[in-house]
Amino acid sequence: MPKRILQGTVVSDKNDKTVVVRVERRFAHPLLQKTVRRSKKYKAHDETNQYKVGDVVSIQECAPISKDKRWTVVSAHA
Repeated sequence: MPKRILQGTVVSDKNDKTVVVRVERRFAHPLLQKTVRRSKKYKAHDETNQYKVGDVVSIQECAPISKDKRWTVVSAHA
């Protein structure tokens, strides 16, 4: 089964080898058909501490690294 890849913005880089990434999803409301934005934060592994707040990154699913880290940063976007 392929691993999921999500794109989001780094909102925190205070932890060692970890970044917090906010991933936003947009969908149509089931009844009103208005576009709604919902976001969720994921902790992702960043081995070299190279990503900073504001960077747009892709994260990929992986085996559990710690209690709540199940994603790794794959690459950054412009």
